[in-house]
Amino acid sequence: MCMKLRRHLSPRERITLSLVGLTVVSGVFFVAGVIDNRTLGFDYLIWNLFLAWTPLIVVVFLLRSLRTHLWSDWHPLALTFIWLLLLPNSFYMISDFIHVAAVAPGDLVFDVVMFTSFIFTAVLLGFSSLYMVHLELRKRLIPRHADTCIGVIILLCSYAIYLGRELRWNSWSILTNPAGILFDISDHFIHPLQSGDMYTITISFFVLIGSLYVAGWQIASAARRS
Repeated sequence: MCMKLRRHLSPRERITLSLVGLTVVSGVFFVAGVIDNRTLGFDYLIWNLFLAWTPLIVVVFLLRSLRTHLWSDWHPLALTFIWLLLLPNSFYMISDFIHVAAVAPGDLVFDVVMFTSFIFTAVLLGFSSLYMVHLELRKRLIPRHADTCIGVIILLCSYAIYLGRELRWNSWSILTNPAGILFDISDHFIHPLQSGDMYTITISFFVLIGSLYVAGWQIASAARRS
């Protein structure tokens, strides 16, 4: 039965099913941790993983829109803007590793495994939506220009992680408090020497996310050719 089901699934459906499976595994780890520790102290992982799913969901609608519209039309542009706002949530979860320091020594190994499950799933979700957009860009642009766009997007995500982790802004702050977030961003450019941690965090995440994505892109490209 499972073999017949796999034969009828498209590659995109198989990827989605795998990501759903990873999400379920993370949920099982979380429930086991709650039962063992008798605390919901890590419930934010559930919310953060939900947010990590949102860019992929938006990309599905974006790809459908691109079948009948030019990317310059308002509908694909609006979906692209929403995707750009939400994409950093997938990679932001990497920074959740800092909370492992609050775990009791006896629970440390299990909680590291649980955190890794959540974070690995979130990063795969981010890379999946980024990969889909990358393919669409390559259909419309010179490959080098498409690759540059993806590099800029990863850099923006890395800076957004800094804004979220250090300054506590989130994706919807651009709608709820645009003046506040624009003030903080402009202050970084007006006083660049006073924001040393901004460069360290942004560059670190850019190198990490960028190198992982390049490796994943090469693996996927080799798999497609074979």
